[in-house]
Amino acid sequence: MERAAHANPAARAHRRSTVRQRTLAALSAAAVIGAGVAVATGGSAGAATTNLVANSGFESGLSGWTCTAGSGAAVSSPVHSGAGALKATPTSSDNAQCSQTISVQPNSQYTLSAWVQGSYVYIGATGTGGTDPSTWTPGASSYQQLSVNFTTGASTHSVTVYTHGWYAQPAYYADDFTLSGPGGSGTTPPTTPPTSPTTKPPTTPPTTPPTTPPTTPPTTPPTSPPSGNLPKHLVTGYWQNFNNGATVQTIAQVQSQYDIIAVAFADATTTSGAVSFTLDPSLGYSVAQFKADIAAKQAQGKKVIVSVGGQNGTISVRDATAATNFANSVYSLMQTYGFNGVDIDLENGIDSTYMPQALRQLSQKAGSGLIITMAPQTIDMLSAGSDYLATALKIKDILTIVNTQYYNSGSMNGCDGGVYSQGSVDFITTLACTAIQAGLSPSQVGIGTPASTSAAGSGYVAPSVVNNALDCLAKGTGCGSFHPSTTWPGIGGAMTWSTNWDAKAGNVWSNGVGPHVHALP
Repeated sequence: MERAAHANPAARAHRRSTVRQRTLAALSAAAVIGAGVAVATGGSAGAATTNLVANSGFESGLSGWTCTAGSGAAVSSPVHSGAGALKATPTSSDNAQCSQTISVQPNSQYTLSAWVQGSYVYIGATGTGGTDPSTWTPGASSYQQLSVNFTTGASTHSVTVYTHGWYAQPAYYADDFTLSGPGGSGTTPPTTPPTSPTTKPPTTPPTTPPTTPPTTPPTTPPTSPPSGNLPKHLVTGYWQNFNNGATVQTIAQVQSQYDIIAVAFADATTTSGAVSFTLDPSLGYSVAQFKADIAAKQAQGKKVIVSVGGQNGTISVRDATAATNFANSVYSLMQTYGFNGVDIDLENGIDSTYMPQALRQLSQKAGSGLIITMAPQTIDMLSAGSDYLATALKIKDILTIVNTQYYNSGSMNGCDGGVYSQGSVDFITTLACTAIQAGLSPSQVGIGTPASTSAAGSGYVAPSVVNNALDCLAKGTGCGSFHPSTTWPGIGGAMTWSTNWDAKAGNVWSNGVGPHVHALP
């Protein structure tokens, strides 16, 4: 992305731009789901008056439990308490669900909780007669408690409680299930007593409930979990924290079509890997108003992230210390300004060992609401061996979207081996195909284009070309000479550099591309 703040028009026309963001809705320590409150904590087991779950701690193997596709096994380590726990292993076509049907009473309140460990572990209940509750954790390196409440319907006499992981993810662990509430006439006493409570779990609801997962796999199973309350298809725009001739905007003035606003850019510090952020004084924008505007956008359902890098960005994360410094500093900016996540726009190189390490550390700090986007140059996404694409693939389970810059690029080889020139539908579609074939989910692949001819040195395409490329990838219509061998209805969306250049050009890009993206199937 083009970064300099005071370039003349000629120089400005040849400078790069990078900006993107997306990713996941905030899942805090507790979530209001349907009729109940979902709680995720790292504390001790919560209080339960009566535990209706048989073999709740898997001390008797899998007795009382049914696991899909033979995915479950009782293990002796790691356990939350006692001598047993559940280990369940998903596959590309099975999410390793283990369940138990329990007798309950109609019109009664229940709390389901369990201790889980692993990536994308869910618990929930079905057949409640009301809104079936569920909650999940994107990643727990040690046992973490999940909990949901629900009220049974007037004719409900049994419910099925379950836990599962996510397709193609590693094995997960679960232990110490509790369903507290009045038992039904067919209730079998549990074979093990409930664990003794020591700490009551928090009940503060988060701002966004987690996405309810499907209980059966789709025809083409996803390799990443749902990402919260973001739209299915995303429109991302970079907001310039400098004045280079584009329209100067506040965050409040960013066009409403943008789902993710990437604030460009964070700055390098003298500490290896660490970044900072300071509003450009030339904008006349107070920190207090900046924070308030971010919060107002978020209240409208938008996400605001901080972008790291740009054409002149010199942030380097090339060892373990720098990775930790990067994670700590970005998390600090999130806490200070309210950012929802981070955009990686490092045009001067990326380390595919330590940047993934840094982003995973950040994910552990920020939780499931973290949005991670990337904005690589076209050349950085040509093969799975490139550092940028390798980095994206290593974190695809926590990655929101990669909005490749399909401009300032000249000609490139496409996924069919042909050579295509920038500025065409074919250039965009064949290179998006390359990223998908390399292993990214279609939902993680976005199209990055300049908002106007002034926004980049070369490669500008009209909004109609962006829309045709999206239609070609999603529906097989609007293609040029290149036709993908299949369609990807879940294609991620589109990004532009920048919201400021878009405004300068009369919002032609956002008005033309935004509604089209949001209308995709």
